Amino acid sequence: MTSTNDLRRYRRLPSPKGKILAWQTANKKTVSFMDNLGLGGMYIRTPEPPAPGTIIQLLLDVPAGEVRARVIVQRSKSKEGMGVKFVAMQQEDRARFAQWLTRLSS
Repeated sequence: MTSTNDLRRYRRLPSPKGKILAWQTANKKTVSFMDNLGLGGMYIRTPEPPAPGTIIQLLLDVPAGEVRARVIVQRSKSKEGMGVKFVAMQQEDRARFAQWLTRLSS
């Protein structure tokens, strides 16, 4: 049986305890905890996640500064959260995010 991790292009790391991010859809703005993250996407804990296919704007504060990205919801489970995939990120934001992931993995 193939696990979700086996299908991912980039490995996921556990999120630092208590790390939050802001996100918004066309009609909702909220703040949630992250569960895990990688260069390809992340899992966001939220009791009312949007449906798969929804585009979300993220704002994440990392040691090197803010990271803004556009993601698409891949998986969604009510009362638990959502798995999202990055679809757009400025080069500077991706560099800050990648640098933070490198620090987390060491």
